[in-house]
Amino acid sequence: MLAVDLARQYGVSDDTIRRDLRELAASGLCRRVYGGALSLAPATPPIDQRIADQPLRKSALGACGARLIAETCRKGGVLFLDGGSTNLAIARALPAGLDLTVVTNAPAIAAALMTLPDIRLVVIGGRIDPRLGAALGARALRDLGAIRLDMAFLGTCALDPEGGITATDFEDAELKHAVVEMASMIATAVTNDKLGTSAPFEVGPASLLTHLVVEADAAEPALAPFRELGTAVRMAEPALSR
Repeated sequence: MLAVDLARQYGVSDDTIRRDLRELAASGLCRRVYGGALSLAPATPPIDQRIADQPLRKSALGACGARLIAETCRKGGVLFLDGGSTNLAIARALPAGLDLTVVTNAPAIAAALMTLPDIRLVVIGGRIDPRLGAALGARALRDLGAIRLDMAFLGTCALDPEGGITATDFEDAELKHAVVEMASMIATAVTNDKLGTSAPFEVGPASLLTHLVVEADAAEPALAPFRELGTAVRMAEPALSR
């Protein structure tokens, strides 16, 4: 949200809005950026709760992400699937017959891929964070250091065209940062509540993203800045109702 837009909306001066934003940021309710502020990312619940949250929307995102992988990754290529409930939906939607090596730091994603023919599965080791459902830390970083990736699908806590890709956990951000250094293409699939938000730990600028998968009802004003950065934006099919 831009300070000038808020001032116009509420009929007050820019200085008043900037002062209010400073107070909100000091209270931990937003993050100041040039010209305005970003909402803070929603809290990250344990992985089992996130898997159960918005399952139909995440299933639609997963199907769109899986199609992107099938169309984009070369035969024999190497794909990284980061931990996260939306990436688990992508793993479950991957079609049979893909000739890929899939690297993951998430046990649930590894379990979903074990029976897929033509998938060569590599699991990154290390300490499993029970909240994130993924391996983090020095061992995971060492394992990643020997791998070159054609595409990486990041699990994203918060995303904004100006604020960039950010994470709620320091070690998670550290691993994601290492991943983006090793991948030729960087993709992420996000629910609407992640767009236009910020988290404490920086992964990298939004311009790193080559592909962004969003929900069918994602607001176009939130997507246009990503297109201007050169990111290919794909919209999932509408989530089916039960």
